[in-house]
Amino acid sequence: MAIGDVRTVSSGQCTDVYYVDTGMYDAPEYGSVYLLDADEPALIDTGIGKNYERILDLLETADVGTDELEWIVPTHVHLDHAGGAGHLAEECPNATVAIHERGARHLADPSRLWEGTKSAVGDMIEYYGEPTPVPEERIRELSDGDVIDLGDHELHAHEAPGHAPHQHVFHDPANEAVFVADAAGIYVPSRDEVREMTPAPQFDLEQAIEDIELLRDLDPETLLYAHFGPCDRLDVLDEYEERLREWVSSVEAKRDVYEDDDEVIEQFGERTAAVMGDIWGEHKAREEGKLNARGVLAYLDS
Repeated sequence: MAIGDVRTVSSGQCTDVYYVDTGMYDAPEYGSVYLLDADEPALIDTGIGKNYERILDLLETADVGTDELEWIVPTHVHLDHAGGAGHLAEECPNATVAIHERGARHLADPSRLWEGTKSAVGDMIEYYGEPTPVPEERIRELSDGDVIDLGDHELHAHEAPGHAPHQHVFHDPANEAVFVADAAGIYVPSRDEVREMTPAPQFDLEQAIEDIELLRDLDPETLLYAHFGPCDRLDVLDEYEERLREWVSSVEAKRDVYEDDDEVIEQFGERTAAVMGDIWGEHKAREEGKLNARGVLAYLDS
């Protein structure tokens, strides 16, 4: 799947879900945004603000007018999921923006989120667009267990704080599908494998394992990954749990070898670049490894 391509999800019971490769970080197979073409159409996640025009292309392909979109639903406020919310709210004047109650203030005033992201991602900020505010009166705050009624579909919000305390996964019972946010790692469809997603500062291993158990309990036919695309293998959750435990153990072991955490971070950056550089590009792959190693080190310190 190439950057900018729009496809329908054909897995399981899904018949009315589209997704686009947003070209996040100029990398294919990394960032996807979904459109649920329900009675009240909804976007799930918004990608990085710099790429929001590709989400407008998604709407056009699905023949959903910008004035017909009813919901914009970021799974959490990290800018690779919510960075385009303000831009899309401007383009889609009738849409309500639904977000975890802990993240709502960051959509209304994204200035602190922007500064924090610049600090966290370093020179990767070149791939981001500065977020624009969402008017407060258009924001609906969500709590664990809340339901967004789309007419012929519902989105059930389930808190999944292992990645971030402001993250929800969304269950769509009609499609037997779950929009998994970052709770199930990164799925690489061209390899049918899952990789770690453990960025600083809020990754928590024990809670992340509980989030995986939550997804198992929901027992969907299809997992809809923000990174990247649909997966119809529920056993990928078992693979992810094993990978998470091994990843954390590997970073901890390297810390015992090197006195300097910066060296540990560089080691895992190079390791990820060697494995994933051919898909994401060496720059993005290296920074992905460093970001995730940094998150584990912060978790170990906590």
